[in-house]
Amino acid sequence: MATLSRRAMFASLGGLACCCALHAVAATPTVPMQAHERAMRLAIAQARRNPVYPFGAVIVRATSGEVMAQGVNNAGTNPMLHGEVAAMNDYLSRHGNKGWDAMLLYTTAEPCSMCMSALVWAGIGGVVFGTSIDGIKRAGIDQIQITAKAVVDASPFYHGTLLGGVLEAETDQLFLHRKRT
Repeated sequence: MATLSRRAMFASLGGLACCCALHAVAATPTVPMQAHERAMRLAIAQARRNPVYPFGAVIVRATSGEVMAQGVNNAGTNPMLHGEVAAMNDYLSRHGNKGWDAMLLYTTAEPCSMCMSALVWAGIGGVVFGTSIDGIKRAGIDQIQITAKAVVDASPFYHGTLLGGVLEAETDQLFLHRKRT
């Protein structure tokens, strides 16, 4: 995956981000939208395993789309086991603590500040999400008001990408129609 500065990626996107209402720091320019959508559907499948808190995630190899790990929210067992952290733990158990920069994490919702920070520290190549933090709040789920973009912006050493709004209509429905306890 080519590494471009955020400024260069914005320039290459032109007005696309504005007209498509993407919540992006930068899109992953070498990955076609079809591939993003295919991987997001895998994250949605993971999310369906937790009908109350449908936060699902998959980690894929950016160049091939090969699924390297998966996870679903299990915060009822451990408050840190959000879908992204569960997927990271799965990746670590399968592949060790290496190769993060060649991976993309797809998650049904914008990562919270804890999860996004963990992804930044790992040096993951990119994060793609569906529903925004505001969308999660509209579904009645409390959220810390720190966006994934704010975490990335506060991490000048991080060179990964961030793309939001992929299959957002579908992921929004997961949260809006989730099972209430």
